[in-house]
Amino acid sequence: MRGESTGALRRDAIGLREVLFQSITAMAPAAAVAASIPAGAAFAGGSLPLAVLVALVACLFTASCVAELARELPAAGSVATYAARGLHPAVGFLVGWGYVFVEMLIPPLLLLQLGFTVAGTLHDEWPSYPADLWWPYSLAGAAVIAVAGYLGVRASARFGTVLGAFEVLVLLVFAALLIGRAGSANTLSVFGTSHTAAGHSGIGGVFAGSVYTVLAFAGFEAAAPLAEETREPRRTMHRAVLGAALGIGLFYVITTYAMTVYFGPDRFAGFGASGNASWEGVARASFGFFWVLLFLAVVNSTIANANACANVSTRTAFALARIRVLPGVLATLHPRRRSPVAGIAVQTVVAVAAVLGLGLGYGPETAFLLLATVIVTVVIGVYIVVNLACAGHFIRVGGSALKPIRHLLFPVLGIAAFVPALLTAAGLPVFDFVTELTAPVSYAGPIVGVWMVAGVVVLLVLTRRHPERMAETARVHIEEDAPADPRQDGSVVG
Repeated sequence: MRGESTGALRRDAIGLREVLFQSITAMAPAAAVAASIPAGAAFAGGSLPLAVLVALVACLFTASCVAELARELPAAGSVATYAARGLHPAVGFLVGWGYVFVEMLIPPLLLLQLGFTVAGTLHDEWPSYPADLWWPYSLAGAAVIAVAGYLGVRASARFGTVLGAFEVLVLLVFAALLIGRAGSANTLSVFGTSHTAAGHSGIGGVFAGSVYTVLAFAGFEAAAPLAEETREPRRTMHRAVLGAALGIGLFYVITTYAMTVYFGPDRFAGFGASGNASWEGVARASFGFFWVLLFLAVVNSTIANANACANVSTRTAFALARIRVLPGVLATLHPRRRSPVAGIAVQTVVAVAAVLGLGLGYGPETAFLLLATVIVTVVIGVYIVVNLACAGHFIRVGGSALKPIRHLLFPVLGIAAFVPALLTAAGLPVFDFVTELTAPVSYAGPIVGVWMVAGVVVLLVLTRRHPERMAETARVHIEEDAPADPRQDGSVVG
């Protein structure tokens, strides 16, 4: 197969449905409900639904900023382009440098979860199955994602749509069953502060719980890198980013409420991601074979999330390689499908190397925590910069385009919401509820530091030798390039 290093991504290949589910699956709703959000229960206890609601409001400030920039600057470079245009090309490069790095690490993160989830469940059902035989499932997942990406954005996005719809449907049905079984135990008091965990009373416990649940919202911006392949990108990107953040946020509130009132608000502080006091544990104990559907939804969520983030990493890398601030080979497109085949190959190699190297070296669960800490630290840092870029861009544009609430107040509130989450993810004990990280998870900070220092070195070299390339980071290509034939991806148009 021969690729070409010039040309445009497939134009008008996908619409609102596909890009909406690109963001939805990047948020991994089933995995977040079952694993991420319960982390906040140790602090918010039975008031966790209120904590999730607080996190939703906080995340909507940043989602609004991303949506505003996505409408103004529809580009595959997404957050890198926003930062370059709103702040400075050098900042845009560093944002892109960090964003490509962590988005390439998300697929191996989810493949590790896929592996140890499947292996652990099989071992629980059939003890003769070795619990440490997790890696074949991770490699199978990597193959599925690579094939979906190679087939083109239409195939990959539609694959994500099917997966995303399945996991959301399963959890909503389960939530309805929980609410029905709860009967008279249904209460709006879980949206107050009376059920927080011991030692974290009142609004302080709710705040602590919300900081941990904020991390479940990461990924709402994942639609933005598909802008150049989307019909009516300015309107579609805006609706997809805000729609995903709001829709999945409400999904989190509903599902968390359902489990809290069913399990019991006053004992919910002991709820977690595994064991009897978990989503799977409750399903196994009280809902018979339904736990299999829940298990499949979580497995489905890992594949869908990995697929969505592979799309993000390869498109962002393509955008930076196109202007030659990353190796030009990453801009290589399949001549017919218009998929970034070189980026997909690199993404697959990185995923397999990280899964096997870290998973076999530290164990899949520990490797998962290490990668998650690296990823969340950088992603939240990117969100903070994008909030600043939103204010910067619209201040520069000025005039009637500048809306003080959306373009000045929301960015400030978005930054305020994510700073505590950044400190928590990094394990910096600024708040009493933050747990200091231990090795090897504590290596995340130095890993991020080394990568960003390397980015600064590359930036200095490029600025000195090729200053015109840095200026290109702020360019929006969607209006300059001629549209390509949408049928070239080899699939049926429609």
